[in-house]
Amino acid sequence: MASRNPLSVILDQNKLIGPNYSNCLRNLKIVLAYEKIAYTLDKAPSKEAPVNATPDESEKLKKWLDHNLQARCYMLASMLNELQRWFKEIVDAKDIHTPTRVVWCTDSFNKACDCQGAHDGSMQDGVSVHEHGVKMIGLIEKLLSLDLVIPHELLTNIILLSLPSSFDNFVVNFNMNKLEATLEELVN
Repeated sequence: MASRNPLSVILDQNKLIGPNYSNCLRNLKIVLAYEKIAYTLDKAPSKEAPVNATPDESEKLKKWLDHNLQARCYMLASMLNELQRWFKEIVDAKDIHTPTRVVWCTDSFNKACDCQGAHDGSMQDGVSVHEHGVKMIGLIEKLLSLDLVIPHELLTNIILLSLPSSFDNFVVNFNMNKLEATLEELVN
């Protein structure tokens, strides 16, 4: 049995929920650096060795594919279950990292919020659900105006993940029943 990375506990204690992406990415990079596989966040491996590959090239590819799998598993394990479902079919760590970064990276989110980092997307105390939902739709529209391609399911989950824990039953019901709604219908 392989030994567990002693630093991976930081991933367990700081699950990616969306708006905390910067902190989670920093923790993930620490774990991947310890494993010497951080390069997998930026590069995707070749899917197969060339026909005339040398044994050394084949071994390098096998090692790269192993590192990619390991990084992918760390990434998925560090996410909430809901986020894991979005990425469970994605094979390359880079292909998980890139859309996650685009949706939740500080620069894009701050541009969308026009608030230079003062907003984390969570529903604030004393704000009505409808008011919060309308605000989130506005932020999402600003993200989309940055020419980001974001699947509707991810947009819906951005709103659902921004709700406080008192809405957990609603979120579970929505997801278990695989309900579909426009963002406006969801807010209503």
